[in-house]
Amino acid sequence: MGMNKTQLEHLEYILDTAQDMISDKYVKGAEEHQSVLSEDYTAEQILDMALEEAVDQITYLLTLKQKMSDGK
Repeated sequence: MGMNKTQLEHLEYILDTAQDMISDKYVKGAEEHQSVLSEDYTAEQILDMALEEAVDQITYLLTLKQKMSDGK
C-alpha cells in the first residue's frame, strides 16, 4: 500500500531537518572541543556523555510537559 504524498513529504522534512541538526551540532562540538569524538574519547567517556545528555533530555521534556499542562 505504501505511504501517501503527505506522509512522504513529512518524512522528507523529518530526515532533512534531522540531518541538518546533526551536522550543525557535530561541527559545533568539534570546533568547541577541538577533538574527534570517535578518536579522542574512550567508550566509557562517550557512554558517560550520552548519559548526561539523556538526563538533560528528560529534564527538558518534563519541563515542557509541565509548561504545556500549566498553559504557559
